[in-house]
Amino acid sequence: MAERVTFYVDGFNLYYGLRGKKRIDKKWKCAYWIDIVKLFAQFLSPSQILEKVVYFTASPLNPDKSNRQGAFLNVNKLLNGNRFEVIRGKYLRKIIECPNCKFAISRPEEKKTDINVSIRIISDCMENKTDVIVLVSGDSDMLPILEFIHKKYPEKKIRVYFPPTVYSAELKNNVKSHNGKIVFLENNFNKFENSIMPDSVTKNGKTYFIPEKWKIN
Repeated sequence: MAERVTFYVDGFNLYYGLRGKKRIDKKWKCAYWIDIVKLFAQFLSPSQILEKVVYFTASPLNPDKSNRQGAFLNVNKLLNGNRFEVIRGKYLRKIIECPNCKFAISRPEEKKTDINVSIRIISDCMENKTDVIVLVSGDSDMLPILEFIHKKYPEKKIRVYFPPTVYSAELKNNVKSHNGKIVFLENNFNKFENSIMPDSVTKNGKTYFIPEKWKIN
C-alpha cells in the first residue's frame, strides 16, 4: 500500500521566504503563481501518494494584497479540488512604539497559524489520515507539535521543508534526531519552474488571471 503524504504549508512563511529570495534573485518571481499541489507532488517517491496540501494563511488587511492572495488560492482550489485545502487565521493590527521617540505605528500581524497547523496535524494523526507529515515552514514555534507527534505517534514519519531564505536550527535538529528528512526548497527552483501556471487559467467555466504585479516582464 502506498504511503499517504500530507503537506502542511505555513503560507505566510512560504510567501515571505519567496519574497526574500526574489529580492536576491529576480527569477524567483515566477514562484508566486504556481500550482502548489503540482509543486509538492514532484517530491514524492513512486511508493507514495499525495493525500492533500493543507495551506494555512490569513487574508491580508491590504485590499491589493488580499486580491492577489485570493487569485492564487482560488485557482489552486479550481485546479486541485479536494487535494488542496485552505485554513485561515487572521491578521490583527499591532501597535509598535519606538523606544526613543515614542512614535507609534500600526502594523498587521498574523495570528493563529501555528495553532491551526498543530490542531490539524494532531487531528489527521488521530484519524489516521496520513502516514507522512511534511511541514513547510521555518518557524521554530512549530517545534512543540513535532515533539508531540514523535512521542504520541512514533509510526508517523516527519519531514520539514524550509521555504527559500527561511531556516530554523531547532526544527532541523529535532527532525534529524528522529531520522527524519530536511529539504531546502531554494535548492529546487526547477520544481517551482515546472509548476508555473499560465497567466490565465480556465476550468469548469471559471477563469482566473495572474495578478498584474506578479507578471514576468
